[in-house]
Amino acid sequence: MNIEEYRTAFLNYLDKNIDIKEPPNLYTPINYIMTLGGKRMRPILVLMGCHLFSEEYENAMEAAMSVEMFHNFTLIHDDIMDSANLRRGKETVHKKWNLNTGILSGDALMIMSNQRLEHYNGSTFKSLISLYNKTALEVCEGQQLDIDFEERSDVKLEEYIKMISFKTAVLVAAALKMGSIVAKAVPDDQQRVYDFGLNLGIAFQLQDDYLDTYGGEDFGKQIGGDILEGKKTFLFIKALEAADDNDKKRLLSFYQSESDYKGKVEDVKFIFNKYGVDKMLLSEIEEYTDAALNDIQRLSIPSEKKNLLKEFALNLMNRTT
Repeated sequence: MNIEEYRTAFLNYLDKNIDIKEPPNLYTPINYIMTLGGKRMRPILVLMGCHLFSEEYENAMEAAMSVEMFHNFTLIHDDIMDSANLRRGKETVHKKWNLNTGILSGDALMIMSNQRLEHYNGSTFKSLISLYNKTALEVCEGQQLDIDFEERSDVKLEEYIKMISFKTAVLVAAALKMGSIVAKAVPDDQQRVYDFGLNLGIAFQLQDDYLDTYGGEDFGKQIGGDILEGKKTFLFIKALEAADDNDKKRLLSFYQSESDYKGKVEDVKFIFNKYGVDKMLLSEIEEYTDAALNDIQRLSIPSEKKNLLKEFALNLMNRTT
């Protein structure tokens, strides 16, 4: 199956399994965020993770629902924390309703995501809920690290990688592993598919950082959004390490200033380019992507399934080999 077939299967299941219950002021916002759109990549990965080891990938639908519900819970609360007005081009939950509704609906959605795993029995349920709880806590830890970094200028690269791992990559990895757990894959393969997801998730986030500064409007992003927000990404961390005293002072002043004057992004990019940190980032992206591709080769599945997983990874990273 290709990605679109998994997406269609999940959306059909979602449509049949989400409704508005009493009280409607709690469940209408949940229905709203769950049907707002998005790529549905995480539930797709659950189904793929199951299909690698079993032909009955539909058995993983409830786990896929759990992951998608948890992801949307984080979106509701992230939007509240960021005071964001728009999500996927539409009003955010707390903006469309109010702050209290956003908090309560987000809480309820997280509980509902947990309930979905009750569909499974015995050791499968135990493994799923253990992974779910571990991942949920790591996502919260990653979010807190991201907040902490806003007030720091001494963030180390290993700290940054840990932050993006917890905030983004662990849910990608857990999605794949949940599918493999439902399929009753052997523990070694469960770990290998998790490692693949983790490395790919880190590579994808690093690529997103690169595109934010160097991809620009061709990728539907505001050029230099991370710079304007003062985010301490790979580019900032490596530039601060490499810069001479004068450029270090300039870079810090750019990130500490709330002024978004015209040309600020280009001034920061000039320092990035001077020390070649853009090339360092591309090398780091390649390293994590290659690590993910190596994880595929370690899986004890037929070569045609390895090739499908490899094709998915390369497409995600806009690579051909």
